[in-house]
Amino acid sequence: MISANYISSILFDDKLDKNSYLNDLPIIKYLSKEKELCFSSSVTFFVGENGTGKSTLLEAIAVAYGFNAEGGSKNFTFSTNSTHSELYEHIAIGKKGFAKDGFFLRAESLYNVATNIDDMDKLPSFDAPIIEGYGGVSLHNQSHGESFLSIVQNRFFGNGLYILDEPEAALSPNRLLSLMVEMNSLVKKDSQFIIATHSPILMTFPNAQILEFSQDGIKSVKYQDTEHFRLTKNFLENPEKMLHYLLLNKDI
Repeated sequence: MISANYISSILFDDKLDKNSYLNDLPIIKYLSKEKELCFSSSVTFFVGENGTGKSTLLEAIAVAYGFNAEGGSKNFTFSTNSTHSELYEHIAIGKKGFAKDGFFLRAESLYNVATNIDDMDKLPSFDAPIIEGYGGVSLHNQSHGESFLSIVQNRFFGNGLYILDEPEAALSPNRLLSLMVEMNSLVKKDSQFIIATHSPILMTFPNAQILEFSQDGIKSVKYQDTEHFRLTKNFLENPEKMLHYLLLNKDI
């Protein structure tokens, strides 16, 4: 049962420039045909092979909703390099209810978010250090994984929309389990998560909607039916056989 559905759907207007590189992405071909993508759970995972458009669509949703393209809350306005696509201009967000909190958290641009927080705390216009809302310790003084999880644990309040791009790039398997504990607590506080991931661990989150992106489009699947799960399971059950096949080394 869904407890929060701040984004219920996205609607594509199919007005991309015909010369845009985005037209070559499987996700655009799918949206051009189906026009709408619906969200049916408090936790939705975008999964699939590299190059299918998961992170591109996730970024477009975040920017269309009002988040900074490089990450942060709606109050973050910094830009180190404007590389986000124009897809956000061509989708309409179907909204239900008002999210009191929200954050776009990207593993790849976390350094930029941390730098922006430190820079803002150097300004005299703030009564209290911004970093206090993130655990009180500069995110630069923590490891990548520690700073990522610190944001979730200290800055995510609930009643919010949280968009995460490949958290497994920052987190160890053990910390991914910690993230799932935090997610469960936040879902109970009427929060919604939309996450692009390759992690078969994250995909096991109870009652999550898993949307698998492929060259054929997007389909809803169970985590056991994802390529990520099957490949990981097959490899761990017999790594020697898999390595023998991959490396063509008869001595393995």
